[in-house]
Amino acid sequence: MRKNYNYTRRKLYLPEYGRHIQEMIDSLSRIEDRRERNRQARAVIAVMGNLFPLLRDTADYTHKLWDHLFIMSDFQLDVDSPYPRPSREELTVAPKRMPYTQSRIVHKHYGKYVEQMLRKLPGVQDPRAVARTVDQLARYMRTKSYEYNQEHPNNEVIVKDIKLMSGGGIEIDEAAINNLRSDYKQHFSARPQKGQQKGPQRMQKRQQKNHAQYNNRNHPKNNGNHRNPQKQ
Repeated sequence: MRKNYNYTRRKLYLPEYGRHIQEMIDSLSRIEDRRERNRQARAVIAVMGNLFPLLRDTADYTHKLWDHLFIMSDFQLDVDSPYPRPSREELTVAPKRMPYTQSRIVHKHYGKYVEQMLRKLPGVQDPRAVARTVDQLARYMRTKSYEYNQEHPNNEVIVKDIKLMSGGGIEIDEAAINNLRSDYKQHFSARPQKGQQKGPQRMQKRQQKNHAQYNNRNHPKNNGNHRNPQKQ
């Protein structure tokens, strides 16, 4: 007996419907009577719809089933469809290539928008607006540089990076840049070191310890027989 394994069979066009539906569609092409072939095709469409009942509420559900019928028949089935018959060329059209911007970022930890703003600043006519924007960008660059390198950068590095990203079109007041402080602040929890407890707390603990020792010395345990020394 010849064994029929799946790896010896031809590849399914739509595996989600299974091989039985594929065999039913293949049998439609062998029906010579066109009226009977159309009736059997509608019956196959009904079976295909029963496999996915939750999708019946979607738009164009029946249209999709008829398109799948033609796809699984390799566009060779000749039946009367209530919808326009799809073609192989319509379903195999390659999508258009999307043009992506291939811009190279000089300093990735600053981001591309910082570089774009610095390149547009030389064209601004208001010097106060330029100085104010450079001041805010320098603070932002210090914050991002700390997040990237885990250390506060030198102001000379910020000045050098601003000149590089602006193409040398921005004159920077280095004296004003030296007064910048990063908005990124570290939060440290102040923990008292060993032996630095407050005086009242230390005195209170010592009194509690002495009181416990006094109670243990003057109140013996009750699990033994005690004699009265006057009745011996």
